[in-house]
Amino acid sequence: MIRYALQCDQDHGFEAWFGSSSDYDDQAARGLVECPFCGSRQVAKQIMAPNVAGTKKADAGLEMRAKMQSMMMQAAREVRSHVEQNFDYVGDSFAREARDIHEGRSEKREIYGEATPAEVRKLKDDGVPCAPLPQLPPEPEKLN
Repeated sequence: MIRYALQCDQDHGFEAWFGSSSDYDDQAARGLVECPFCGSRQVAKQIMAPNVAGTKKADAGLEMRAKMQSMMMQAAREVRSHVEQNFDYVGDSFAREARDIHEGRSEKREIYGEATPAEVRKLKDDGVPCAPLPQLPPEPEKLN
């Protein structure tokens, strides 16, 4: 088994295990390796130090990291689900609507929607509170 540090074209870093280096190459060539955060199949290996077989303490560290990753992915699912169920979806009018709410021209309410990176920067520069909604990670059974 070999573990690779991978990164997608959206700069999401993650790790994955493969039976061998050629298994990774084969799966990547067939488009089977995808980012667990955004689903992108534009994935590349990152530079990493070799993993030397070690003590039970090292194994416990791997187990803890896997549990932490699982918890974080579940938390991202829950946050997104809460927002989708309780906030008003305003589509690509998010930047305008967030600014109108902030400046008192629209009723105060929780919203979510789409905004370009430039619109988000402008909102933040102007003191309008906003934050990205976590990408919906894939279900655990769909992970490599």
